[in-house]
Amino acid sequence: MNSNAIKVFKSIPYLLEGVGITLEITVIALALGTVAGLLLALCRVYGGTILHTFALFYSRIIRSLPLLVILFMLYFLGSEVVNIPAFWAVVIGLAIHTSAYQIEIFRGALQSISKGQMEAALALGMSKYQSIFAVILPQSLRRAIPYWANEASIVLKDSSMAYVLGIAELMRRSEYVSARTAQPMLTYIVSGLIYLILTYAFTRSMSKIEIKVKIPGLER
Repeated sequence: MNSNAIKVFKSIPYLLEGVGITLEITVIALALGTVAGLLLALCRVYGGTILHTFALFYSRIIRSLPLLVILFMLYFLGSEVVNIPAFWAVVIGLAIHTSAYQIEIFRGALQSISKGQMEAALALGMSKYQSIFAVILPQSLRRAIPYWANEASIVLKDSSMAYVLGIAELMRRSEYVSARTAQPMLTYIVSGLIYLILTYAFTRSMSKIEIKVKIPGLER
């Protein structure tokens, strides 16, 4: 093993420091995207004409735009109106991007619950909104878990786009190590393994949560 390859392995702690930033971006973007996606999904399924139409067009327009375009629009075009730090441009861009996909995830989960359950809740004297939040939503969220977990893994990997705005997360640090050691292949293999471990750990955790909250007889 040559000296440059050894430098790559010695740089692993430096790369791991970028994992913290990667996870921070991912968690905040996911939280924002999930809240927005769920609210807009409720608008699509149970909202009036205006809310339904807004959520529909939002979903279609955002899903038609590449994530990179959204990031550049926020960072460069947004700077003409308000100075958005690179970190928050990435977080908000990711949140906007994932929320559009999460609308469809939650919409499908909401519509998968039998209409009879809503009718039964209304017959018991619940209001429409009480029926949604007390009966429909808890069940649909359980059904959405595997699809949401898949989207969350995508967000984790998409967080690597932060490197284009100069944020020193895992991918940007990998670029630095690659340039310093002249070992791009080995450096990106190491980075890929780190992403693999992160994604595997997350999906395994979500699988356990799915099993734990699963309601017998609810699944299709």
